[in-house]
Order: sequence, then C-alpha cells, then structure tokens
Amino acid sequence: MLEVKGVTKSYGKLIAVTSVSFRADYGETIGLLGPNGAGKTTTVSVIAGLLSPDSGEVLIEGRQVKSDTDPAKLKIGLVPQDMALYDKLSARDNLIFFAALYSLVGAKARQAITEALSLVGLSDRAGDKVGTFSGGMKRRLNLAAALLHDPQILLLDEPTVGVDPQSRNAIFENLEALKKRGKTLIYTTHYMEEAERLCDRIVIIDHGKVIADDTLQGLHKMLPVTNVIVIELDHTDGFKPEQMLALSEVKSAALEQGTLRVGVHDLSSGAPGILRWLAEEGHSYHHVSSEQLPFEFHPGTTRISPRKR
Repeated sequence: MLEVKGVTKSYGKLIAVTSVSFRADYGETIGLLGPNGAGKTTTVSVIAGLLSPDSGEVLIEGRQVKSDTDPAKLKIGLVPQDMALYDKLSARDNLIFFAALYSLVGAKARQAITEALSLVGLSDRAGDKVGTFSGGMKRRLNLAAALLHDPQILLLDEPTVGVDPQSRNAIFENLEALKKRGKTLIYTTHYMEEAERLCDRIVIIDHGKVIADDTLQGLHKMLPVTNVIVIELDHTDGFKPEQMLALSEVKSAALEQGTLRVGVHDLSSGAPGILRWLAEEGHSYHHVSSEQLPFEFHPGTTRISPRKR
C-alpha cells in the first residue's frame, strides 16, 4: 500500500534522514520509534508531501507521489504534532473549515463531521468552543479533522504528547477501531510502550537512519533475555542463584525475599530444564509464573536491550 524507498533529506549541512526505507500494507500499523530529533517528523512530512526528498521516493499503491496536486495525496490524512485548530471556533465549525479544504460541503460534509466526532467521542461537545477543551480533547479533535475525507493512510506524529492517561487510552481505542476498518497507520512516538501496544511492525530510527525494522516478536529475538521465570521457593537456606548460570538456558538469576527470578531467551525450552534442576537439587517451590520483558533501544547505537523495571 505505502512504500518509502531510500528517502534522504538534508537541511543545508544537517542530514535529517538517510536512506530511510519501509513499507506498510492495508490494515497494518507501523510504529516509527526514536528519540527527539531522530528524523521521525521529517519522514512523515516527506510521506505527506510537505517536504520533497533530496533522493528516494514515496509510493502509494505502486505509484510515485510526484506533486502537490497528485490525486494520490487524497489517500493520506495527517495528524500533526502541533495541533491545527482554531480555539475561538466550535469543534463543529473547525471541522466544517477542514472539510471545505477537502471540497466536502453540504450533506457529505455533515455526514463526515458527524462520523468523525462520533469516532473520537466528541459528539456531545460539537457546539463548544475548542478553547474550552482539554489537551486530550484537542488531540482527539485533531484526529477527527484528519479523517474527514476518509483517507486510507493516516500519519500520526506523536498524537499523545501532553495528554492525560484517559485521553491517551481513548486515542488508542480510536486507532484500533480504524485499523479494524483496514486503514494503514503510521504512528511516530518515542514511547516504547505505545509502539508495543499499537504496532504490527516497529521501525526504529536514530540519527536519521533505520537501525531496526521488524515485528515486536522479531525485535524480542534480538534480546539476550526476553522472558523471566518467577519462582516462589519454599525455602531459601543455602540457595545460591549464581549456580544456575551453569545451565545453558539461564541468562540471569536473582533471589529476593524468597522469590527467584530467572532470565531466559526462550521460555518453552528454558523453563523445563530450570524446574528440573531445582527438583534435582532439592529446592521445592509453590508457585511459578512468567513475564515477558519490554525492551528499549539506546540512541546513538544499534543496541536493543530489556527495559529495566
């Protein structure tokens, strides 16, 4: 559906992005993850046609997007990081204005506005001035404005910045509903937790370069430890967790207040050997559970590691 091929963009001597490439299909959510200044917004701006790349191209359904008037751009909706709303106008009047920019008027505009307000949960505030809205409500209205022309591709540039947890969850639910409709979502964030919840694939960008492009499962395979087996021991007298490091499956082991935490890469192959070792060594236990570790990347490197709790 959407393909970004070798996009490079510079501002004078500053190279913002270098040979960025990835693709997104129908009904797929791609996370563009990276620290501030990594090149995420530049990449989104090139896809939206707001910036022309120095080299590379953007393809929609196999066709290169070439100009500001290219009809293919109507397939794109942009939710910018900076909210493009008029505080002195009501939510409905804001959407009437944006609908007109897409040549939507009359009954078509009214239907599109009604549907967009309903999706983002602002139907009951349609007549209120945007200046009275919370930051989270403004973010949701910003999303509604991008949906009026029913785009296939939705570009979301850090849409949850500065919003409260309740509004963030509401935005997540909106995006999950759009995905079920088959929309293609490009979601930029520097929050790993957001990418883990929403995205089918994660493209990690740092210093303008793609350093990883894979599914969440694929990225976890890059980690030395992806799972922790949590074992509550009956007795800990004389137990030395470092002895477990001799087992090939064990990457880490720590004991705290009767609870043993053993880090492994593969849970299915690691757990049986660990439990068998405990039994053979005479260490009984009364409860076993497991946790999958979230991960983090390290700006300025290509390294991904488990995130510390």
